[in-house]
Amino acid sequence: MNYHWNWRIFWEPAPNGTGTYLDMLLSGLVLTIETAICAWIIALVFGSVIGVLRTLPSKTASRIGFGYVEFFRNLPLLVQLFIWFFVLPEILPRSWGLWLKQMPNAPFYTAAIGIGLFMSARVAEQTRAGINSLPRGQKLAATALGLTTAQAYRYVLLPMAFRIIMPPLTSEFLSTIKNTSVAITIGLIELTGEARAMQEFSFQVFEAFTAATVLYLLVNIVVVTAMRLLERAIAVPGYITGK
Repeated sequence: MNYHWNWRIFWEPAPNGTGTYLDMLLSGLVLTIETAICAWIIALVFGSVIGVLRTLPSKTASRIGFGYVEFFRNLPLLVQLFIWFFVLPEILPRSWGLWLKQMPNAPFYTAAIGIGLFMSARVAEQTRAGINSLPRGQKLAATALGLTTAQAYRYVLLPMAFRIIMPPLTSEFLSTIKNTSVAITIGLIELTGEARAMQEFSFQVFEAFTAATVLYLLVNIVVVTAMRLLERAIAVPGYITGK
């Protein structure tokens, strides 16, 4: 059986009443970007805190950071999303569980938090590596200036560490964008979900997923370009070489 190509399908009205099929895909793209940005903020905040804990001299703090990273890094993302979306409401007190089940846009919040926590473990390892790569004299100099441990991390160590790990952080952000596609399993109709819906409505599977692929690539190109410009703007001679 020969496949009937129809690239004009994108301008045909979608059966769900949201406009054309192209409008469907673009609405999914917007939701993908929103989910990825929220998840990345969570990943960056929690990952930075856990990364710092893993570099502190306190064994208790280091163990807490280690346990956090191992838990979120070793469980598959799909399993974690299922736990947050399906299991958590059942093990909480009944009133809390009902509130979670009835919460508007629950798939969006679950995906953003779940993906954010999953990626935070990776960001934590990048942060730890960045801090440990700094010369020991920087921390000693901060201490000699009378800075507390918190001030040393805030004003000396973390600003330098983030400059060093900017390239791997870019890769982690791209992974966060791609990981949003897993959220279709809990009912979040982002770009992949809209492409699948288009395929089911029109039976034009190749056109639907070709368009989704192109949109993912365009977003990734924008992110990579922006992060390279940022990397060059904050580069420190001797640590990062601009290209």
